[in-house]
Amino acid sequence: MAIRYWLGVVQLDHVLRGVAGGFAQVNHGARAPLERMGSADGFVFYSPRASYPDGEPLKQFTAVGRLADDDVFQVTQGPAMRGPQGDFLPWRRRVEWDHDAVATPIRPLLGALDFTRDRPDWGYQLRRGLIELSRHDFELIRRQMRPSPGETRPARGDDRITMAQ
Repeated sequence: MAIRYWLGVVQLDHVLRGVAGGFAQVNHGARAPLERMGSADGFVFYSPRASYPDGEPLKQFTAVGRLADDDVFQVTQGPAMRGPQGDFLPWRRRVEWDHDAVATPIRPLLGALDFTRDRPDWGYQLRRGLIELSRHDFELIRRQMRPSPGETRPARGDDRITMAQ
């Protein structure tokens, strides 16, 4: 099966939990979007905000990695996430995250990415929570998130996505 590339839209605080736990979760824990993905597919998280609903606007790519296997698995969030229907039971995929990745703003890439080029309404498609990317877009984003040795980039807040967060 051919390798595909995905972009999930999730606020930064949830991305950090996923990176720390080695997983991706999209669309409020829905199973179907995760089942479309295959082992070794590329995956990028884009975070419009630091947290929901009123977090600081970010508009950054915040994590990048590869799907570790073909398993889609369900977890319980425990009593803290209990609602009228019981426990919140989201579906997830294991991801081998690039822990050296640096959060990267989308704005400088708008003219170069297939999914944003010549599209003033590029953000509208992100409302779906998960979109398929072209290989070109995935590789461009991945390269931007991996600075060359010795390269310095202007820091905006806490740009390095690490396990310590």
